[in-house]
Amino acid sequence: MTLSRDVPLIPENSALLFVDVQNFSANRQGAEFKDLPDAEFKEKYGWYFDMLNVTVIPNMQRIQRAARNAGVEVMYTTIESLTRDGRDRSLDYKITGFNVPKGSWDGKVIDQILPGEDEIVLPKSSSSVFVSTHIDYVLRNLGVKQLVISGLITDQCVESAVRDACDLGYLVTQITDACLTYSQARHDNSIYTIRGYCRQITTEELVAELSGD
Repeated sequence: MTLSRDVPLIPENSALLFVDVQNFSANRQGAEFKDLPDAEFKEKYGWYFDMLNVTVIPNMQRIQRAARNAGVEVMYTTIESLTRDGRDRSLDYKITGFNVPKGSWDGKVIDQILPGEDEIVLPKSSSSVFVSTHIDYVLRNLGVKQLVISGLITDQCVESAVRDACDLGYLVTQITDACLTYSQARHDNSIYTIRGYCRQITTEELVAELSGD
């Protein structure tokens, strides 16, 4: 038998995971951006937010809708500490200065892809969702074998999720135009680097696959 990553999704064995698409990292008023003067914000993050609002979030909405319609489990992970002061977060996050307090607005998924009332949201306090949450346990309980990944930031938390999911035995599909980082060069480099771990397709291709077109 020939093994391959290029396997179409079986909806009842699949889940779509959105990584860190939350107010903290995808809203102008999020903690990472709100105190920046407009000129500095535009210089550092203008391209990122333009891409996010014009292309990436609409693509996320499309794949969310397609997954729901096909009966694919839709899940979310967000950066959010289990405590208000962040004492539980990883050493890396402490050094970086990331703390999204428990229950805060910054820790919520953005309104544009708001989770359904029975969809799972897992707060994480490290780069990889597989390190600081019980997502592997949850996915196995759900019977998930194929994991579709979309989110932020392509070359950080998204890459971590892809690699760890692969090492744990999931077939991973990355939606290349429903992920984003802070420059085109960084995004392209990440997509190229991670391609040996996963199947990479576009939003259009995923929607067509789930709709049977």
